[in-house]
Amino acid sequence: MAEPFNMGCRRMKRITLVLFPAVAVMLSLLGAGPVLGQPVWQPDELDLSGVWSVAYHEDWVEVGTGPSIGDYTGLPINEAARQRALYWNPSSLNVPERQCAPLPLDYTIFWSNLRIWQELDPVTQQLVAYRTRREWGEEEQVIYMDGRPHPPEYAPHTWQGFSTGEWAGNVLKITTTHLKEGYSRRNGVPRSDQATVVQFYIRHGNNLTIARVVEDPVYLTEPLIHTTNHTLNLHRRLNAWPCEVVTELAEHDSDHVPHYLPWKNEHIKEYANRHDGMTVEIAMGGAEQLYPEFVE
Repeated sequence: MAEPFNMGCRRMKRITLVLFPAVAVMLSLLGAGPVLGQPVWQPDELDLSGVWSVAYHEDWVEVGTGPSIGDYTGLPINEAARQRALYWNPSSLNVPERQCAPLPLDYTIFWSNLRIWQELDPVTQQLVAYRTRREWGEEEQVIYMDGRPHPPEYAPHTWQGFSTGEWAGNVLKITTTHLKEGYSRRNGVPRSDQATVVQFYIRHGNNLTIARVVEDPVYLTEPLIHTTNHTLNLHRRLNAWPCEVVTELAEHDSDHVPHYLPWKNEHIKEYANRHDGMTVEIAMGGAEQLYPEFVE
């Protein structure tokens, strides 16, 4: 029984070898197929359009109330960032002008659902940009794909910044500059307006991995690297942003915005005290505490 099957296989191979050159020539003449030897474009891998639901299996601590005060572990921050974080008081978010402040572009990827769609030239139908909108954010991000340069340093900074993208194989690399000051973690750790954020969108099937690399000459001593995962959701729609941004006023006295004076934050040790073997020095973050030599 095996011999007829093998004969059939050999016959199919001979037919394939005969037809393949003719089909390849025909497709190349019609402009409907790739040139032999070049990689085949896979639209299901390179098309990122759709709604992506974030997976909370990695970043659950960032959801809801957010990370603890005094938990800066794993962040390559410098002393300036550490002092800014220690002055921060969570009650400052209750100030009316700050309740609807847009969330930083490079932080909402941890815990916000995401919608991506293409912006095409109406005449040529060539891709001009990708647009993204996060469920917890006030503005749309525009990722220009037409090769335009970034604006000069004195150009205005916005909540979403200025982003350009390029394909590196099956990975979309996005470079963002001109961001307003934000935070690297939602417990007061700052990110300056001089930072450059590079994101990598990596699609594998119905899953999307987003990696971010933040370089901040003001508050980081090394690049801050983080990844998070999303899943394609064909039945989900994003909720509308429920807030309206207002201009923050400076007519109130200094007591209007809650804060801690230097070395007066009584909650610094709480996070370290809740974990056996944890010290305040480790909880304060810094690139040096990421290496085994620091523990020794």
